[in-house]
Amino acid sequence: MIRSSRIGLTHATLALFGLAIIAKAAKVQIIDGAVWRARAERQQSTERVVPAPRGAIVDETRRLLAQSTEMVRLEIAPREVNEPAKLRRALAKLGIDKSLVARAVDPAGKYLVLPGRFPAVDAAEAIGLRGVHSYASVERAYAASRGAQGIIGHVDINNKPVDGLELALDSILRGTPGSATVFHDLNGQMRESPIAPGTAPIHGDTVVLTINADLQEIAENALADAVARMGAEGGDIVILDPKTGDVLAMASRRLDPRQSSATVMTEPFEPGSTMKPFTAAALLQHGLVTDHDSVDTGDGVLRLPGRLEPIHDDHKIGRAPLQEVLRWSSNIGIIKFASRLSHAQEYDNFRDFGFGMPTGVPFPTESPGILRPLSRWSETSWASMAMGYEIAVTPLQLAAGYAVFANGGKLIEPALVKEVVAPDGTVLYRHAARVVRQVVSPPVADKVRHMLLNVVDEGTALQAALNNYMLAGKTGTPRGTVRGRYVAGRYNPNFVGLFPGDNPQYVIVVKLTAPTSSIYAAATAAPVTKAILEAAVAAQNAALDRTKLAASVVAESRAETKPRSVEQMAAARPESLARIADTTAAADDGSVPFVVTLPLQPDVPAPRTARPVPDVRGLPLRDAVRSLHSAGFHVQLARGGADGAASTSPAAGVMEPAGSVVRLLYNY
Repeated sequence: MIRSSRIGLTHATLALFGLAIIAKAAKVQIIDGAVWRARAERQQSTERVVPAPRGAIVDETRRLLAQSTEMVRLEIAPREVNEPAKLRRALAKLGIDKSLVARAVDPAGKYLVLPGRFPAVDAAEAIGLRGVHSYASVERAYAASRGAQGIIGHVDINNKPVDGLELALDSILRGTPGSATVFHDLNGQMRESPIAPGTAPIHGDTVVLTINADLQEIAENALADAVARMGAEGGDIVILDPKTGDVLAMASRRLDPRQSSATVMTEPFEPGSTMKPFTAAALLQHGLVTDHDSVDTGDGVLRLPGRLEPIHDDHKIGRAPLQEVLRWSSNIGIIKFASRLSHAQEYDNFRDFGFGMPTGVPFPTESPGILRPLSRWSETSWASMAMGYEIAVTPLQLAAGYAVFANGGKLIEPALVKEVVAPDGTVLYRHAARVVRQVVSPPVADKVRHMLLNVVDEGTALQAALNNYMLAGKTGTPRGTVRGRYVAGRYNPNFVGLFPGDNPQYVIVVKLTAPTSSIYAAATAAPVTKAILEAAVAAQNAALDRTKLAASVVAESRAETKPRSVEQMAAARPESLARIADTTAAADDGSVPFVVTLPLQPDVPAPRTARPVPDVRGLPLRDAVRSLHSAGFHVQLARGGADGAASTSPAAGVMEPAGSVVRLLYNY
């Protein structure tokens, strides 16, 4: 009986234990099932962010300046490798060092992280093998010139924007990251989930700049040559379309490369005499001067009450009208004319031309320049500002101001972005000229432009004159400062030109910092302007309307050497594309010499046809670069590949459009 009771108790205990297990299992699987399944998924799977390639940045002709390439980082678990021969071949194709390949296939070796990143397409063979773990990333490649790079900016190692347009336009360029679910198998290897494929990343939008790469290269080369030849500390160049506001080229250069990042927008300077046309425009707009008015510049020396130093003129012109004051850049003359303006009129005029405020370009560190309010003017500020002192402007602001004289009196907001294009080709944004305000009337703008023609034709900028085209412009030779103080013998010569002078397509600003060869703009900045314009006219595609340019050709007689007046030059303008020039000089035999101006060919964009990437494996670095350039590709050097052997991304034989960036992997 006692035994039966014990057996019954044991059975009951076992039954209760079984019921408890069943209850617990029911609780775990039914009541808490969702919680435990979530825990299991967290242990066995991982949500991985798939980075989105940043949008490309191209110039106005669609030449590639920056693009993103999908890259992978490879890690090897040697004990998991089951096909060492295939892995050896795959890694060798990637240019991995032989010693690292040996470690990767050594079963006794430790976990190996391969140095560098590799194009995903090139690494596909290795990624498919067991024991190889890959991690995706996106790498930014640049094919921009030094000057354009300062405008575009950079991204860091994590593909985050650091400066320039990369930073300002990040919301447009960065795209939308994707996601992928990755499971760990029994061996610990990560595999993408077949039932939860995740979402694909969305490529960033393409940004089309207003920059013309050919014109940019011309400007940069001319600036580099001028800085070296003239012993300058640096310089800046801006080329602007006065009708649309498109910035066609911007070049900046300093002896210290760390200071040459788009200083054309970030470093204001006192421009000197290139500000005088703005004072002239104010006088004309307010009706305070006529063609018959003149002022007496005396003996070239003027002393103003409240000013310690006298004001000097380089050219003694006596009594002169406003046109002659601009032609010979008379400080005394412009001050005497400017005295007719009230201080408020002078301040409002400079403000209306856009000085003392940002231009509106999407650049994060653009300077607004310096235009002090009336409450901070001294007794002689009005006179200093009329000469271009006590006011500081950036070269871009100066170009935008002069564009007013080329487009009928309108201040146009400068633009760096021409279009924004979605990955599917849809144009999301297209730049249209934005008029900020009508600064002066069209007749006033036209009159000032004609005055500037005389400066180049017979005044202080003769060395900027072109043989076959009219050029309007103004020189400035202001004193330079160091830490806010003027330094003896230090000047910042600058020249602003309107080309061609009768119907401008360019506003070009050339500014040099402290040249030692000469302090005068006529001998420094003006000749650089001429060199740029001659190269631009000769270039195949430098953002010039050839039909309009041909209509601006001025045919010169071979016997005529004296510069002519504006009226004479305008009279000689041809009415057709080809013109036989009249002349008043006849040879002894009665024959008349003549010049024929041939029609200029319109721009024909070079076709961007696809062509195979050359095979440069085994070539020395110099020969590999030359081969890729000859095939029509831009080259970006990157560390990688076997010792002394080059490889490319995209790989040899891949069809790519002409002008694309090819990464040259080389251990150098």
